Amino acid sequence: MSCQDDSSLSNHIAPIIGYHHAPLSQKFGAPRQPNLVALTSVIEMIAPYDTPAAFIGLEDFSHIWVSWQFHHNYLYKDKQANKADSSFRAQVRPPRLGGNQKIGVFASRSMYRPSALGLSVVKLEHIEIIEGRVLLIISGADMIDGTPVIDIKPYVAYSDVLHEAQSGFAPSAPHLLAVTVTEFAYEQFVQMIDNQRIHNEAEKTAQNEKATVKVVIHKMQKQLLMPDLDNIKALIAQDPRPAYRRTEIHMLFVMRYKSVDVSFQLIDSGELQITAVVTI
Repeated sequence: MSCQDDSSLSNHIAPIIGYHHAPLSQKFGAPRQPNLVALTSVIEMIAPYDTPAAFIGLEDFSHIWVSWQFHHNYLYKDKQANKADSSFRAQVRPPRLGGNQKIGVFASRSMYRPSALGLSVVKLEHIEIIEGRVLLIISGADMIDGTPVIDIKPYVAYSDVLHEAQSGFAPSAPHLLAVTVTEFAYEQFVQMIDNQRIHNEAEKTAQNEKATVKVVIHKMQKQLLMPDLDNIKALIAQDPRPAYRRTEIHMLFVMRYKSVDVSFQLIDSGELQITAVVTI
């Protein structure tokens, strides 16, 4: 009997082994590829996959492969709801090609693919064992907050690095735009950090707060620090705007980062300018 005749081979159910927690809770602003922006984030393993024994030896590797789900992909949500609109789409319009040219879905890394699966290599900063559970602190992920993780494997340089590889329509990293910050937006950002610091110190005094899984994740998702401004600028420099709107001067766009909404626009000089930072 051929593979086509065996319906049991048409679907494979993979367990969710953890969830990714990150400063970015929305697709807009997220890097389109891994390692373009060195954002720090955390993978929270869930039972029974959070046992420390399952990760012995992983700390000897600098990078890991992460398999994950595009959980904000509307096609994936349609499939979960058994909607007809989840039918296979053979072609996509990559932003790298200006959002106009179509190519085959399997010639792209588009989120709109039959499996709704992503694959990223990220830096493993360190492994934390808190409350007997495993947290993987990583950097360079192109996943947003809440992303379900399907598998983790070590990155092996001698086989995973292919120097002679050709990269089709994406032979090099995308061009970065210059990003500036208005004095008003900078003052807003600094004030928010000061306010958070006062609030956090008061909470620590009241609760004698210690490191828990919940605390670590909350800090990753919400707590603002001065280095976050550099992260925000690096994300905006990737130009997350839709390709068809990239020539529009003074059109405001909003990127959500941790606990703030960051407004930015293209100005006459060709730079992207951050104009406001507002608490959510």
